[in-house]
Amino acid sequence: MTTVPGRRSSTFTRLLRHGFTDPSAAERLLDLDDLASVRSDPVLLEALGATADPDLALRGLVRLVEAEEEGERQVLLDTLVTAKPLRDRLLGVLGASEALGDHLARHPRDWQALVTYEAVDLHPGVAEFERGLADAVDPDSLRVAYRRCMLTLAARDVCGTTGIAQTAAELADLATATLRAALAIARTAAPEDAAQCRLAVVAMGKCGGHELNYVSDVDVIFVGEARDGVEEHKAMQAATRLAAHMMRICSETTAEGTIWEVDANLRPEGRNGPLVRTLSSHLAYYQRWAKTWEFQALLKARAVAGDPELGQEYVDAVSPLVWQAADRENFVPDVQKMRRRVVDNIPVDRIERELKLGPGGLRDVEFAVQLLQLVHGRSDASLHSGTTLEALRALAEGGYVGRADAAQLDEAYRFLRSMEHRIQLYRLRRTHLVPEDEADLRRLGRSLGMRTDPVAELNKAWRRHASVVRRLHEKIFYRPLLDAVAQLAPGESRLSTKAAAIRLEALGYADPAAALRHLEALSSGVSRKAAIQRTLLPVLLGWFADSADPDAGLLGFRKVSDALGKTPWYLRLLRDEGAAAENLARVLSAGRLAPDLLMRAPEAVAILGDPGGLTPRTREHLEQEVLAAVGRAGDAESAIAVVRGVRRRELFRTTAADLIGSYGTEDSPAEQDHGALVDRVGSAVTDLNAATIAGALRAAVREQWGDTLPTRFAVIGMGRFGGHELSYGSDADVLFVHRPREGVSDEEAARAANAVVGEMRRLLQLPTADPPLLIDADLRPEGKTGPMVRTLKSYGAYYRRWSLVWESQALLRAEHMAGDAELGREFIELVDPLRYPAEGLGDDAVREIRRLKARMESERMPRGADPTLHAKLGRGGLSDVEWTVQLVQMQHGWAEPGLRTTRTREALAAACAAELIPAEDAQMLDEAWVLATRVRNAVMLVRGRSGDTFPSDPREMAAVGRYLGYEPGHVGDMLDDYRRITRRARAVVEERFYGAVV
Repeated sequence: MTTVPGRRSSTFTRLLRHGFTDPSAAERLLDLDDLASVRSDPVLLEALGATADPDLALRGLVRLVEAEEEGERQVLLDTLVTAKPLRDRLLGVLGASEALGDHLARHPRDWQALVTYEAVDLHPGVAEFERGLADAVDPDSLRVAYRRCMLTLAARDVCGTTGIAQTAAELADLATATLRAALAIARTAAPEDAAQCRLAVVAMGKCGGHELNYVSDVDVIFVGEARDGVEEHKAMQAATRLAAHMMRICSETTAEGTIWEVDANLRPEGRNGPLVRTLSSHLAYYQRWAKTWEFQALLKARAVAGDPELGQEYVDAVSPLVWQAADRENFVPDVQKMRRRVVDNIPVDRIERELKLGPGGLRDVEFAVQLLQLVHGRSDASLHSGTTLEALRALAEGGYVGRADAAQLDEAYRFLRSMEHRIQLYRLRRTHLVPEDEADLRRLGRSLGMRTDPVAELNKAWRRHASVVRRLHEKIFYRPLLDAVAQLAPGESRLSTKAAAIRLEALGYADPAAALRHLEALSSGVSRKAAIQRTLLPVLLGWFADSADPDAGLLGFRKVSDALGKTPWYLRLLRDEGAAAENLARVLSAGRLAPDLLMRAPEAVAILGDPGGLTPRTREHLEQEVLAAVGRAGDAESAIAVVRGVRRRELFRTTAADLIGSYGTEDSPAEQDHGALVDRVGSAVTDLNAATIAGALRAAVREQWGDTLPTRFAVIGMGRFGGHELSYGSDADVLFVHRPREGVSDEEAARAANAVVGEMRRLLQLPTADPPLLIDADLRPEGKTGPMVRTLKSYGAYYRRWSLVWESQALLRAEHMAGDAELGREFIELVDPLRYPAEGLGDDAVREIRRLKARMESERMPRGADPTLHAKLGRGGLSDVEWTVQLVQMQHGWAEPGLRTTRTREALAAACAAELIPAEDAQMLDEAWVLATRVRNAVMLVRGRSGDTFPSDPREMAAVGRYLGYEPGHVGDMLDDYRRITRRARAVVEERFYGAVV
């Protein structure tokens, strides 16, 4: 046939515009005589251009037309032009599936099956597909009929008539009809076997879950029973032959190809077990031998073929076992381990293209959903769905998964399943790998509606959805709350009022009636909030019970929940974010201080879900935040309110980290590094108080002088403040130093310095519900009778002429904390010769220090206090250790640089390294100091107010014991251990401090 050059050029351009990648070949095909009646019709090019692969669609159309008999060919072409629904379906299938194009070329009349489904909303079920397979009498005719049914199904899919969920359900229905047809053929071939047994086919996996792929193994389990009068052994043999024949009909390759593999390896004992078992044999196996993954597989069991009553009996019998699987020991870790094993077994060169099994793939969604179902489905029948998307929707409605997370997972799962379907549809091959070839990726992208740049758009969307799946899978699948819920005894996740009262009493709640009222208030109703609370509370009750005061924990949780109940992120945080729920339970039930801090700013609970939330912030970060807040405030009192808010939040962060580190660690008390915990608390509280004082100083200066005070001003930390060893209830011991600026008189500078000190103290002492920060300047020269603030020159003059040995000792902990850094450094240089005197202390000075220590022991010990249990002044307590270490510092600091530190434990370690204190003695002193510090911290955490002795209230004493690592009922052991450790430390003090050895 001769082609006009101008027409050829025009057609070539049109073909390019319509998405053909090989316009020359397409022109040649269009020029064939068979297409003469339609090639000039613009509708045909438009329809071809709308397909996933116009070149493939045109080749398939030409093959179909050529395969048709002469008389039928024109009917096809006329229908193609005049009937848009048929045209779209036929060309859509030809452009997406080479395999279905091959089928039509072999069976050209099958295109007419597409005419049957003119109604856009027609979604055939099993009965429709059974009618389509009714004429199949052998494997070949079954394959032809199966492909014909698939042709209609794929046409609706590629034209967008059905969504991915409906397509997957139709594929499962087609598989069901095919299994029934194959079993009917097998029965017809062996009627004697069929007469001896009842045989039921139970679908598993995606077929059982009504979410099958185009090409996937169809997982099944066979259940058999003898008919009346037939021996069981013979009946099982007959059933096995029928089942095996049915499997061969579907699985074997003939001239018409293969339908799909029927896989029975999910049966008891897998490949090694009998193909068919009786119902009682199945149950005996599951009750005794089955592994965790087998119950997970049974979640999707559905009777599909054979004896319907027997199949349903099987499903009804195994269903309770499925929903008891989470009661098994290590259930959640086993499922998690199995998922990791699947990923580990993917070849390295395929893992990036693995759509199903790889990270961020379909299996991540399915495993996460199934794990949640199995854990929570024990007490919530709404979760008993074998279909992933239906189960995900039920989990979201029940509050087990956040709605936003569920929506993202749903969207990602639908997209990934659509990719998987279109990849398999092309050649009807079982694969889950994303192709690498550019043409394949282009066809895949276009089939999903991406037309501008199909390959780039496809890769971007795929990676985005995979990333979402991976993130949410890690968040949901590995969250600690899931394992905690699974460890509840059967039925505990939903308790009746009576059962709840009994359990509360057994768990140690002192007032079960009040606890029940809290539970009712938190979980009653049908709201989503109540549904999530009902999931959280059974686990939280156990965590509260693992404390000395479960009632306080539950009450605190109710208060926090009431305060944050309308905040959308609160319950979502507890349900989804790592160990947030357990951390909150530990914090609320461990004492008064942390809950009190939290109640004043409930939004601070977010700290417990932040991976870095329990890490104390550095002083630099704190000062930066505090000073910025002061700069934005309108006046000094507003500024100090913001500063206090920061302090409250950071105190909560520190107390929460301390409690969780002490209560929540997996190490036994003997294995914990208590010294590191103590150091972390001391440094965190010190940095926080330093930043608070810096904020108060800035606020006081801005209120009266703007940006610049007439005199340079610095705050020097003393005592535990300077030593970075503050406990939660410690005052801030300080000295104030100033130096007049150039051109400012001494009188004006002194007035400004005293005014700013007064304003700082006023601001910090304003009435508030927050823990107070008291500034104590009593360690200044001349004590309470001396001036509150001095110039650097005045300090120098005083220390040269009047300084006493105790003042030099106090200066061992002097460190700049706020204000002018250069002035602070100069002050430290000024006092270094006093605290580290050259050649050490003279004998008179040593005797004076010992005399002062002995006097303090006799005069300052509170009346009636037990000297063996007083953490600060008692035997082997803080004072004993610190004075011993400080004596060594003053004696040898001039020669040993390591001793020039304000921190007790650092100085003790340096003294040991310099062989000034034997290692064994140093270890005893350190152990006692750490223990006494922890006791003081524990008392403040438990009681909400500071104290140096163990509390007298039994519940408070028990809470202190829990903080220190002692199990309930071991308070006596705690006191015995304290006395023993401090007694040994006192023996070292007697020798090293009071004895001849210094």
